[in-house]
Amino acid sequence: MPYRSRHNVSPKKGEFDPRKFLVTVGAGKQVLSFAKKQTIFTQGDAADAVFYIQEGRTRLRVVSKSGKEATLGILNTGDFFGEGGLAGQPLRMGSATAMTPCKLLRIDNKSMMRALHNQNEFSDLFVNYLLARNIRYEEALVDQHFNSSERRLARLLLSLARFGNEGAPQTVLPEISQETLAEMVGTTRGRVNFFMIRFRELGFVEYGENGIQVHSSLLNVILHD
Repeated sequence: MPYRSRHNVSPKKGEFDPRKFLVTVGAGKQVLSFAKKQTIFTQGDAADAVFYIQEGRTRLRVVSKSGKEATLGILNTGDFFGEGGLAGQPLRMGSATAMTPCKLLRIDNKSMMRALHNQNEFSDLFVNYLLARNIRYEEALVDQHFNSSERRLARLLLSLARFGNEGAPQTVLPEISQETLAEMVGTTRGRVNFFMIRFRELGFVEYGENGIQVHSSLLNVILHD
């Protein structure tokens, strides 16, 4: 998951606000609350709705037939997920879990399609969101093939802390295991542990009661060979 700029911040005066719009969608929507580590949906469930994160952080993962698990992404406030059903996907290809207490807007597929057809501004925003996410996935694939695991880990931490986004970064990451970081980076837990110790010794990260604190100095790892 590469370090990047995102648009999920509070809109400026006069700009289209998807949060205000989504609550006016009408029938077919629900505001749902999930506790930390609570399952939002499970792989194999019906892909019958789209979710929008109003507050919190969500983890997407997939499990293979052999039982191997992989983290597909960690999403933040302002992200959409679960939209596969809009393209005809009948079942969820992965699972979603709340990493922190979450407040989500659930919009059933029919209501979402109606909103996309009737509201040009919202349709443009949603398409731009999907295109931007596709670009991030392509960048992550390039990163996986051409950059070291140390640089990939640094990019992931900066991305999770939202450095490069508009607005202030969330420099303290909630609880996230080294196993999950290793899955997302594409390396072993031992390598992640080695690099995290190195980052801490260099003053790039700190460990505290609330999680991992990421400093902007970590940018040095990805800006320099």
